[in-house]
Amino acid sequence: MINRNTGNSTGIRVKHRCFLHGLAAALTEEGRRNSIVKMKSDAVKKGTPRAPHRSLFKALGFIDEELERPLVGIAYSESEIVPGHIHLGNVAKAAADGVRMAGGVPVRFPVIGVCDGIAMGHEGMRYSLVTRELIADSVECMAAAHQFDALVFIPNCDKIVPGMLMAAARLNLPSIFVSGGPMLAGRKDGKALTLTTMFEAVGAVASGKMSEEELHELENIACPGCGSCSGMFTANSMNCVTEALGLALSGNGTCPAVMAERIRLAKKTGLQVMEVLKKDIRPRAILTEKAFMNALTVDMALGCSTNTALHLPAIAREAGFRLDFELLNKVSAATPNLCRLSPAGSSVIEDLHAAGGIPAVLYELSKKNLLNLDALTVYGVLGDAVRGAKNKNTDIIRPIDNPYMETGGLAALWGNLAPDGCVVKQSAVAPSMLKHEGPARVFDGEDEAFNAITSGKINAGDVVVIRYEGPRGGPGMKEMLGPTSALAGMGLDDKVALITDGRFSGASRGAAIGHLSPEAACGGVIALLREGDRIAIDIPARSIKALVSDEKLARRRREWSAPPPKVTHGCLARYARMVGSAAGGAVLSE
Repeated sequence: MINRNTGNSTGIRVKHRCFLHGLAAALTEEGRRNSIVKMKSDAVKKGTPRAPHRSLFKALGFIDEELERPLVGIAYSESEIVPGHIHLGNVAKAAADGVRMAGGVPVRFPVIGVCDGIAMGHEGMRYSLVTRELIADSVECMAAAHQFDALVFIPNCDKIVPGMLMAAARLNLPSIFVSGGPMLAGRKDGKALTLTTMFEAVGAVASGKMSEEELHELENIACPGCGSCSGMFTANSMNCVTEALGLALSGNGTCPAVMAERIRLAKKTGLQVMEVLKKDIRPRAILTEKAFMNALTVDMALGCSTNTALHLPAIAREAGFRLDFELLNKVSAATPNLCRLSPAGSSVIEDLHAAGGIPAVLYELSKKNLLNLDALTVYGVLGDAVRGAKNKNTDIIRPIDNPYMETGGLAALWGNLAPDGCVVKQSAVAPSMLKHEGPARVFDGEDEAFNAITSGKINAGDVVVIRYEGPRGGPGMKEMLGPTSALAGMGLDDKVALITDGRFSGASRGAAIGHLSPEAACGGVIALLREGDRIAIDIPARSIKALVSDEKLARRRREWSAPPPKVTHGCLARYARMVGSAAGGAVLSE
């Protein structure tokens, strides 16, 4: 075929061959250089004493030339039970291709991951948060045991992202992240459908607002394929925050799972990890105070899940920093809320991507100098992501001078009900519920509360209290998407508040206040509440109080005794013994 511009196809093929020969020579030179520079993986590859180790590598199909190059571990959470993970083998292969193109040797290994949606509303949800620590531990074990030189992390869903971020900070090996990307939204009558649609539909059926046939129709179209659920839920929140932290390339949080762009991004990530290795850029050099301030700022602008208030402190702890609710409120007070993605609004992650993604959000925030643009990243500094960025849809990403709210998406509250604090996604609260006072409807567990809601026993004005679901008392700090969605589906989300020492899915909306600390199992005031006690909530004033006298509370405390543990053996029992307060990120004691 003749090239239309030159008319010389032979010359072009010669140029192509020259380019490929040059690339091969460069990779050979890279391999030669790596054989001279000592690598961490030399501990399992080099010298006479390591002949047995090399024999095991060769049992895997490795050749001598590969053993001269860096070993790059690729941790990925592919499985056949999580929609967000079912395609991660393809993403991992693309990342591995990038590593090989840059002269490294990729080594893929799996980690576990729970689908919070499938685990929701039953005993399985107790195991979700627990896996965050298990994932961090398992990656640490694999990377240290096999002496990888660098790591590519491929998470996608709720606890996998923070678990891997914790591992990256703990190991401090040159590292980079690329997620599996968000699911496309389902569509019906021109409206986007998400997992929230389905959970709220359960409440609609219970209240007679929807038929079983309509419910069945929705369940076939709400979640149309692979990827993390399509709203600004916990998984997508954490993948977007990873961009802000500087550990991922632009597009990590928003490019849909099904796009070829996601595969290209994975290849570029594989190439880039070799640059990070060559420059010896370590996670703790990136995960500085500046990086965490950037992450919190982007979190507030996006209106992320309340779970970020649980995970960011845990990641910061591994990096040697302390994040607390006071800092969260400080950043929230200074950061306008620019996005109203599902469940707070009707737009979804694919809309955010089309509007310019996280770089466009960074661009808007930079107009008021709200970011540390000189913060180190895996590709340079954060300011590099802003250059050339544009806000392509001001309905999706509000301009900084016209935000949805002057303050951020999350808020921490204090009072006698939460002396150590609690958290609410204020951007998903109806204006009429920002201040609320009502009688407590007290339930010792999620199941009791859900049954009361769906059987019509909760009235407008009530404050539903779900206790003994904290990190220790749960154990495992269950998410309460079932109760919040049932309230929304019944039309009560702007009339009823819900407070808990457990937590909420990022898909929850309404006056849903979680992480009350200390929790009930540790003798927190929430354990002393009784049916009918008046509860006063004032989100703008950052206040949550039980309108009960100190004398009454003291008397009730004398009468209170800690309940016996719900689980006495296995993983959950061990977790309950070791886990700390939600106010500190629900991390395990050393």
